[in-house]
Amino acid sequence: MLDCASSFFTYETTKSVVVKRRSLGIINRIVQALIIIYFVGYVFLYEKAYQDRDTGIESAVMTKVKGFGFYDNYLMDVADYVIPPQGASVFCIITRMVITHNQTHGLCHEVGLSYKITGKCVTKVQRCEIEGWCPAEDDSKRTPPMKEAENFTIFIKNSIRFPHFNVTRGNIGSMMENKTTCLYNPVSNPSCPIFRVGDVLEYAGANFSSIASRGGEIGINIGWVCNLDLGEKKCLPKYSFTQLDSAFKNITFSKGFNFRFAKYFMSEDGREYRTLHKAFAIRFDILVSGNAGKFYIVPTLINIVAACTSVGLATIFCDIILLNFLKGSDQYKAKKFEEVKSHELHRYSVHSHVLKEEVKNSNDSGAYSIGDSAGQSTSA
Repeated sequence: MLDCASSFFTYETTKSVVVKRRSLGIINRIVQALIIIYFVGYVFLYEKAYQDRDTGIESAVMTKVKGFGFYDNYLMDVADYVIPPQGASVFCIITRMVITHNQTHGLCHEVGLSYKITGKCVTKVQRCEIEGWCPAEDDSKRTPPMKEAENFTIFIKNSIRFPHFNVTRGNIGSMMENKTTCLYNPVSNPSCPIFRVGDVLEYAGANFSSIASRGGEIGINIGWVCNLDLGEKKCLPKYSFTQLDSAFKNITFSKGFNFRFAKYFMSEDGREYRTLHKAFAIRFDILVSGNAGKFYIVPTLINIVAACTSVGLATIFCDIILLNFLKGSDQYKAKKFEEVKSHELHRYSVHSHVLKEEVKNSNDSGAYSIGDSAGQSTSA
């Protein structure tokens, strides 16, 4: 127990041993260089650890669609084919519809969908009788989509704010003030917030004929990645496009995108009617993401200290090689680790004190002298 207690209450201090072995020195410098390259290359350049960053972006999106088209010989404008009409960040452009006119509550034969089967058979068409909105919807009739939708334009108005830096930006810059219109192009006009539907589908890798017939979902991504050290005016959005339902391209079940809505009216005799629309549409999702960074001294100092501290790992690595794998490792251990006991420290202290007293003995001329065993002294 006493030995354990005495071993516990000990102190260890570093002892420097210079080992003049070229191979070990090369390994040491290589490891130190790799550590420095890691911190400079990865942390500073890729992680941008020298910056104070804000990822809590606040965003608002407003949209507006323009264009006219013909569907089944009917002229359709924005009020007919855009749902919802409020200009939100998620909206649909209807490209094809199955319309069932003058439906009313009653009994009729089923066509695909059944609301409530009565158990009777309609002998004229050899179908089961149903109770519901009649006549039943029949979507077997195929009509071509509205081709003019390819040339419709989408105007996106996006404002964002980085609350940490209190920076507010918008995607409509000064370049739009003197222009009546523009059209987005990733090379010649990357800042224009007006997009042609056909171009968006092309950038997303979608085919207009297919997606207009079956429906689909397209994402328009607005990315705000800003280095505020360059100034707020350099904080500009970048647009990218993706087909969000591409994961379901190869399935046959529930292919595309469609939804139903109805318009209700009442006849003069008080009977309720409706017109049912099954709409195949291109759904657009406006997705906003981003972060902002600015030089800040605190993360810079933290990473500099971390880099300097990690250089010491090279010493640990080389010590493992030196003390375990190199020839003469026992000699290196003897040089590196030395145990000093308390009675040795006392003996060394007494000897040092006597030596100092002998050195201090001198004559009036100022020359130091060391006394011998007879008590005599030798003067300079």
